[in-house]
Amino acid sequence: MLLALLSGFALSQSYRTITAIVAQGLQADFGLSAQSLGAFAGLFGLSFGVAQLLMGITMDRYGLRRTVLASAPLSIAGAALSALAPSHGWLMAGQLLIGIGCSPAFLACTVFIARHFPSERFAFLSGLSLGMGGLGLMLTGTPLAWVVQHWGWRTGFGILAVLSALSWLLIFALVHEPSLPGRAPHSQESWGDSLRGLAELLILPHTWGILVLGMSCYAAFLSLRGLWLGPLLMDRFGFSLVDSGNVALVLSLISLFAPGAFGRMDPGPLRRRAWVANASLLMAAMFAAMALLQQAGATVALMILLGLLWGFSVLQYTDVRASYPPELTGRALSLYTMSMFLGVALMQSATGAVAAWAAGRGIEPYLAVLLAIAGWLALASLAFRMLPASPLLRR
Repeated sequence: MLLALLSGFALSQSYRTITAIVAQGLQADFGLSAQSLGAFAGLFGLSFGVAQLLMGITMDRYGLRRTVLASAPLSIAGAALSALAPSHGWLMAGQLLIGIGCSPAFLACTVFIARHFPSERFAFLSGLSLGMGGLGLMLTGTPLAWVVQHWGWRTGFGILAVLSALSWLLIFALVHEPSLPGRAPHSQESWGDSLRGLAELLILPHTWGILVLGMSCYAAFLSLRGLWLGPLLMDRFGFSLVDSGNVALVLSLISLFAPGAFGRMDPGPLRRRAWVANASLLMAAMFAAMALLQQAGATVALMILLGLLWGFSVLQYTDVRASYPPELTGRALSLYTMSMFLGVALMQSATGAVAAWAAGRGIEPYLAVLLAIAGWLALASLAFRMLPASPLLRR
C-alpha cells in the first residue's frame, strides 16, 4: 500500500521539476521572460502548499484513500491541459490543477507511515519514501529531456498525464487503510474545529523555527533542480538539453539514497536539531560557491554534493514528529508540508524576479539567483538556531 501511494508522490516530483527541462520550449513558444518562468514554476508550489491545509483535514475526516483518489484526477486533467495549452494562461491553469491534484501525495505517505508503522522506524521509512520519490526526479532527467528534445515539451506533459492515470488505478486497486485500535475511521470534529486546531499550532513558540527552515531547505533544492539547473548549465556553460538532463539524472539518482542514509544516521532528538542547523548553513555556503565559481566541472560537482546533503531534510520531518504529542502529529506534518511548498512557490517566484532584475542591470542572472538562495538559507538557518525548540525533545 505504501508503494502504491509512493507512485503518486514520485509523479508529483516529476511535475514539480519538469520546468527545468521544458523551460526553453516554453520561452520559445510563449515568449516567457525569466520572471514569468519563475511564476510558472512557483504556481505549482503555491497551489500545492495552500491545498495542504485542506488535504490534512480531509485525511483526518475521510481517510487517505478517499482524499488521494478524489484529488489525483485534477493532476491528470492539469497535465492534459498543459499538453494542449494554446497560450500562457491555459498553461498556468494546468499548473494550478496539477498542484492541487498532487497536494496530498507525500502527506498521505508520511501520515500512513506515522499511523501504521512503529515510531522508531519513522525516520528510516520517511527517508526511504523521500528517496523513492526520486524516481520521479529521474524521469525529468535524461529520459524526459530526450523526449522533449525530439518531440517537444507538450509530449512530456502528455506522458506524465498517462503515468498519473496509471498511478490512480494502482492506488484504487491496492490501498485500503487498516483500522486502528481506539481510533474512529473518520474524525467527527467540524471543519471549524479542524482549522482552529491548525491555528493552535502557530501559537506554540517552537512551531516558528520549524516552519521558517521548512520553507527554505526544500525550496532551495527544488529551485535548483526544478527550475534553474537546465537554464544555468545551458546559458552559462553551453550544455545541450540532454547534457543538462544527464546532470539532473545524476542528481536524481543521488536523491534516491541520500534521505534513507540520513534516516539511518538519525542522532536523536537533541543532536538532530544541531545536525539540521549545520547542514542548512553548509547548503547556503554551497549555493554561494556555485554562484561565484564560473567553471562547469566545479558547478556540476557542487550540484551533486547538494543532492547528497539534501538528504538531511528527512531529519526535519522526524523533528516535526518528535516536537508534538501524538494527537497533533497529523496536523503538524500537514502544516510543515504546507510550509515546504509555499516556500517553493515563494522562492521560485522570487528568484524569477531576481533574475529579471539582474538582467535589467547587466548582472548575470544566475549569479544573482544563486546568491539570493544562499542568503535566504543562511537567514533561515540562523532563525532555526535562535527560536526555541519543543520541550518534548528534552524528555
